[in-house]
Amino acid sequence: MIEPHITLDPASLGPVEEKLRGPLEDQLTSALQNATDTVSHDYAGEPVDDVQVKLLEQTRAGLHPDIAEGFNPDQTELRRVAEAIIDEN
Repeated sequence: MIEPHITLDPASLGPVEEKLRGPLEDQLTSALQNATDTVSHDYAGEPVDDVQVKLLEQTRAGLHPDIAEGFNPDQTELRRVAEAIIDEN
């Protein structure tokens, strides 16, 4: 079972985001974990690039539109999750 976790870089956050950092990390992590479960369940042999795109789309779909718009995860880390989905299947 893949359980990714999102940690925000405090140096990249403004004062408001820093105050909301914990709940925001929780929301982003939950959306990514749900996306991981969905993409893993639906995986049918697609290449890693496609899995990575689906992960990002599904994660954004699980977020409030304002948060989804600003969600730009580290693509290297997202690719690692996509690779883990492929390896697990």
